[in-house]
Amino acid sequence: MPRSKNKVASRARRKKLLQRAKGYFQGRSKIVTVAKHAVDKGLQYAYRDRRAKKRTFRQLWIARINAAARANGVTYSVLIHGLNQKNIDINRKILADLAVNDGAAFAEIVKYATN
Repeated sequence: MPRSKNKVASRARRKKLLQRAKGYFQGRSKIVTVAKHAVDKGLQYAYRDRRAKKRTFRQLWIARINAAARANGVTYSVLIHGLNQKNIDINRKILADLAVNDGAAFAEIVKYATN
């Protein structure tokens, strides 16, 4: 009896893999073995960078808060310390948004935190 290779499932697996590799450069989108490696590496980068994105945005928020705080005459660390002392729970994302879009409100927060 001949060996069955289940061509339907094999073709579906390869088709799904090549669909994931769509848009990759040259053989990375056409050759199954090369595409498999490219897709696997891409998924590794995606997993890693979902976590790295959180760190990157936190750095951005801190840089924006520091710049706005220095424009108001204090440093980032003094501002954060003042907010912690006054038990003001406002996260860095919102604080950075205020610093960029509403300078007057940010100035009030700085004034209240440093008194």
